[in-house]
Amino acid sequence: MEFESLDPRINRSNINQVDENLTVEQNSMFQTYEVFAQSKHGLQHQHVGSVHASSIDLALLFAKEQFARRGECVNLWIAKTTDILTTSYTDSDIFETTDTKLYRNPESYKVVDRIKAFKERQGA
Repeated sequence: MEFESLDPRINRSNINQVDENLTVEQNSMFQTYEVFAQSKHGLQHQHVGSVHASSIDLALLFAKEQFARRGECVNLWIAKTTDILTTSYTDSDIFETTDTKLYRNPESYKVVDRIKAFKERQGA
């Protein structure tokens, strides 16, 4: 099955061939990429939006034009949306710590009394 594009570049590149045996996602020329930008050196990256592109290189170019053209950015991260793994809110138990490893939690250390005693000795 062929379709006629209004863009002559598409017609010249012969990418207007659609394979009827493929799914919609496989036939799609564009994929969604998530864009993370760093506004200043040393700060964390923030999700600033998404772009649609046919390759990761083109996604970087689109992201630069869309999110970094005003000089508000020093670094960009581009990730394919389908490659981002998320957890479900119903799986919140994976973030709980076990009672046998309380040493990992700073609240388990009872040193406040010792600190107060040390400060009293230093002040006396």
